[in-house]
Formats: sequence, C-alpha cells, structure tokens
Amino acid sequence: MSLAPRQLLVFLGRRLLYSAVVLLGVLVLVFALVQVVPGDPIRLALGTRYTEEAYQALLTASGLDRPLLEQFVSYLGHALTGDLGVSFRSGEPVSVLLMRRLPATLSLAVVGLVIASVISIPAGVWSALHEGRASDAIIRVTSQFGVSVPDFWMGMLLILLFSTTFGLLPSSGYVAFSDDPGEWARRVVLPGLTVGLVAGAIMTRYVRGAVLEVASMSYVRTARSKGLPNGVVVRRHIMRNALVPVLTIAGIQFASILGGVIVVEVVFAWPGLGRLVYESVAARDYSMIQGSVLLIAAMFLLVNLLVDVLYAVVDPRIRLS
Repeated sequence: MSLAPRQLLVFLGRRLLYSAVVLLGVLVLVFALVQVVPGDPIRLALGTRYTEEAYQALLTASGLDRPLLEQFVSYLGHALTGDLGVSFRSGEPVSVLLMRRLPATLSLAVVGLVIASVISIPAGVWSALHEGRASDAIIRVTSQFGVSVPDFWMGMLLILLFSTTFGLLPSSGYVAFSDDPGEWARRVVLPGLTVGLVAGAIMTRYVRGAVLEVASMSYVRTARSKGLPNGVVVRRHIMRNALVPVLTIAGIQFASILGGVIVVEVVFAWPGLGRLVYESVAARDYSMIQGSVLLIAAMFLLVNLLVDVLYAVVDPRIRLS
C-alpha cells in the first residue's frame, strides 16, 4: 500500500505544527532559565575593557535593560525571521556562528551513527539468532560495558591508544571536508569512534530485542515450517519487520549525538555545536545559549519527523496519523 499524497501532507502539517509548539516551549524555558543563572553577562563580555560607559552602552544595545516580557517578545519576533541576536563574546550574529559550527557536529554525528550501525546491526542480529550461546553472552557483556563507559573516558582511552602509543591518528583538531577530505577523515576517526562505540552498544541491545521479538512471531514459525532457508526467513520476515524499532533507536541516537556531544567535542577540540554551548555557558553568553539550544531542539524534532516518515516507507502497513 503506497502513501496517499494528501495523507502525507496532512501528517506533515500536523507534525510541523506540533514541532512549532514544542520549539516555542523550549524557547520560553531556555529564556526563563537563562534569566535566573547567576552572573552578569555584560560585565563578563567586557572583561578588562569594562567601564561604566561601555557597560551602559552594551546593556542598552543588547536590550537587557528592558522588562523581561518586552525582552521575550522582541526575541521571539526576531527569532521568527532567523535573527537570534548577537554574541556578547564575539559581537558576531548568533545565526552566523551556529551555521559555522554546524557542519563539524553534523559530520561527527553522521560518522558516529554509521559506526554505531555497522557495529550494532550485525552484532544484535547475530546475538538474537544465537540466543543462549557463548557468542550471545560475549556480545551482551560487551554491549553492557559500552553502555556503562562515559564518553570522555572512551575518548581519552582512544587518544592514549591510537595517538600517544602508536601515533597513528591526531588527538585533536578539525579540518573541513571541503578543504582536505583525507585530513578530515583522519581527524574524525577518533571522535567518531568515541560516539559510535557508545551509541553502538546501546543500539546493539535494542536490535537484539527487536529481532528476538519478531523471531517469536507466528508468521516466522510458519515460514520456517514451510522449509524456507534460514537466510530467506531472516531477510524477508525477521529483518524487515524488526527495522521499525531499529529505526526508532537509530533516530534517537542520531539526535542524541547532535545535542549531546559536548564532552566529546571538548576532549577532541572539535569546533562543533557542543563545544560552542560549553563555551557560551562558561561565558554567560545569553544569546548564544538560547540560539544553540533552539537549533539543537529543532534538529531533534526534524530527525523524529524523518523517522516517522521512514516508518511508512519501511512498513506500508503503518498509517501516518
């Protein structure tokens, strides 16, 4: 059954409306939380250049001398046009800084998800199809270890092994893919492995559970009773139906990587959104914090929307509602 264009448009319209409401809620929450954080962002931004005249000028220019409600309404109006304000630290537009950092985080997230998928799908399927055997136990223990290991510890371990001990890969820094694809690949390996190994451990457990659940269904037992080869049963009946929950966890992990690689980017000096959020919080850069969280929330919602649409592509029996 193919998707009707009208049905797809209605679904997309509803989800976009839902996403807009969620983004508004995120904006309100972040705006409120930033106001109660201790510290004076104007004084921090001026640093050693602080004078009373410069302080009052920057305070007026940033609008922080106005009532909170007026500040919020003004920020919301500008945000709707893509204007997220100006960074207190650098004086550059927030949207420009975010777009400058976004490619680094996206490349890291894509590489991490690819590594996680390459690890988790074969391992999870093998573990489920060999339930109770030694290989199943090894995979389960290994995945539990991966889930329990903090990102920063995994990153430092990989640096110690591949950079310090063997000198095979650089321990930090970033080169854009458009500038030098080869050097980009060398530098993305270690941070990509860090997020990929941890995400892969989580996904392995979900893949194993999804395959076990589908393998116990009556239609799978019927297919086996008809004498179909095991490979055909796995490909046509088990994997296809197990893809829906696997897509769910893959989408969640991708969104989590996009919004949760702060520690990894700090460890590897990776100039992405995570490191930008860390620097902005340390400097009390209100506009940058608000813009960063808003962009991360928007990407999270976009990934969830794409996963929902892929559900119906993978399994036409699922109706979009």
